[in-house]
Amino acid sequence: MNPPGTSTLDRRDWIAGLEKGLSIIETFDDAHARLTASQAGERCGMTRTAARRYLLTLLHLGYVATDGKLFWLTPRVLRLGQSYLESARLPRIVQPFLQRITAGTEEISYVSVLDGDESVYIARNGSNRSMNTGFVLGARVPAQVTAAGMLMLSMADSGWLEQWIQGVALKPYTSHTITSKDRLRVEFARIRANGWAISEQQLELNYRGIAVPLLDRHGDLVGGLNVSMPMGHEIGEDAVRRVLPVLQETARAMRNMI
Repeated sequence: MNPPGTSTLDRRDWIAGLEKGLSIIETFDDAHARLTASQAGERCGMTRTAARRYLLTLLHLGYVATDGKLFWLTPRVLRLGQSYLESARLPRIVQPFLQRITAGTEEISYVSVLDGDESVYIARNGSNRSMNTGFVLGARVPAQVTAAGMLMLSMADSGWLEQWIQGVALKPYTSHTITSKDRLRVEFARIRANGWAISEQQLELNYRGIAVPLLDRHGDLVGGLNVSMPMGHEIGEDAVRRVLPVLQETARAMRNMI
């Protein structure tokens, strides 16, 4: 598996303005919900003047709003993600299979894909639980704190994965979050050997995830198939015995459909 988002492009086909416009949109996050043109430019590596021009263009298109000084995103930005969910084949194909998993395990089932350092949820089935993280469609979570994310990372090219490990900042989300890079290497090796992953209390206390790879008919990795559940009084070994066979059987059934 190659890292996502890496492809070769002839210089004459590169549209720098599109890259910069998208980078302006991506510069907003929960810690930077409202930005001046100078702040946006600094975060994107642009001058204030250039950032202001892009922001004003996005304002004209309805993707940002402003009070004359600060800029912020509008709900129109959600159209970009919705276009993917509505046009991509994978979210549509997997939905009936996720229903099967939920029926067989009584847990919430998901399909996620790897996007850089993050696991992105593109399909789900099951009722909401009281999870603070709220894995809704389009939710993005650091890959190393989820079962599906760890699984997908573990299947990457070993050279790329080692480079990723060396560069990633391991933020603790709970007292159980893996923050040692050596321990992370051991965990990746274990997942590769087993062919499935379990993650317990890495992102939120008292919750675990179990994941298997989702492969296409050519054997290429296209995502992670997983369930999320409260830990309750069930130990990890029992949860694996109960859930893993359902995930593996479903992943095999999906393979010729993708």
